[in-house]
Amino acid sequence: MNKKLLILSLIALLGFQACNNNSKQSATTEENTVKLVSPDFDADSAYAYVKAQVDFGPRIPGTVAHEKCAAYLVSKLKSFGADVKLQGGKTQTHDGKTFQLKNIIATFNPEKKTRVLITAHWDARPFSDQDTDPANHTKPFDAANDGGSGVAVIIEMARQIQHKAPNVGVDFILWDLEDYGKANDDTQNEVTWCLGSQYWAKNAIATGYKAAYGINLDMVGGGNAQFTQDEISRQAAPGLVSYVWDIGNEIGYSSYFVRIPSGRLVDDHFWMNKAGVPSIDIVHYNDNSGFYINWHTQLDNLANIDKNTLKAIGQTVLETIYREN
Repeated sequence: MNKKLLILSLIALLGFQACNNNSKQSATTEENTVKLVSPDFDADSAYAYVKAQVDFGPRIPGTVAHEKCAAYLVSKLKSFGADVKLQGGKTQTHDGKTFQLKNIIATFNPEKKTRVLITAHWDARPFSDQDTDPANHTKPFDAANDGGSGVAVIIEMARQIQHKAPNVGVDFILWDLEDYGKANDDTQNEVTWCLGSQYWAKNAIATGYKAAYGINLDMVGGGNAQFTQDEISRQAAPGLVSYVWDIGNEIGYSSYFVRIPSGRLVDDHFWMNKAGVPSIDIVHYNDNSGFYINWHTQLDNLANIDKNTLKAIGQTVLETIYREN
């Protein structure tokens, strides 16, 4: 290449880089136009909390992993300044087995009358009954997303609340025995599932527990996640659905919080609503593809957790909490 052509090429390259840098700068400026009132949700920290759970092994009720993980979760929430209680009793599952139910309830700002309730289940399903290989159907799995991710988001939110308190009281509940249900449950309201939230709901009604609203998190760490608006959420708390999805879109997570309606999903939010708390579900599901692709399979592991998804959910829910007066 002669010198003249070389100089022209360098000028063109520098011009392209300057243009590209300006574009990046504009994009960054545009992203920063939305001023968050919530603390910065740390996705790396949340990911570490998923790993900590997975490292215990599958948190199946009645196992050592389940017992040790419960102790870890209680200790971690207490270390962030929460008032933590275990709730539960002997509970029978659909297969006739009996387990000691352990809902973990963490309370921040107990003096505040206005409260919000954020929940996720922490137990692991005992079998990979949706795995493509029938030989795996009786095997346990890591439950990194289906259980671990929602819990990790809650623990990271608790860590942030320790440093900067919101204007409202916050109650976190980690449900036990959510995922032990009967496949193809044909009972009314699929009562073999969500045993922890069913237990809590009965007690909440008896004690007169009140919260302004509830948000349940389920499978909130998978890659390419889309969170649709399920029928129970839309019917029980339509304003809350719109509000949370609007916040998610406003702060840059429109690819996650899609305004697409989906069918009737009986998840923990169903029982939260039964207890008189208007509640919604943020769950990786749509009517066309169903649940998260690795749902109840051997591939629901740490390798398939996406920090970007954890960030999108964690920041959106934190922002929702901190916008409360």
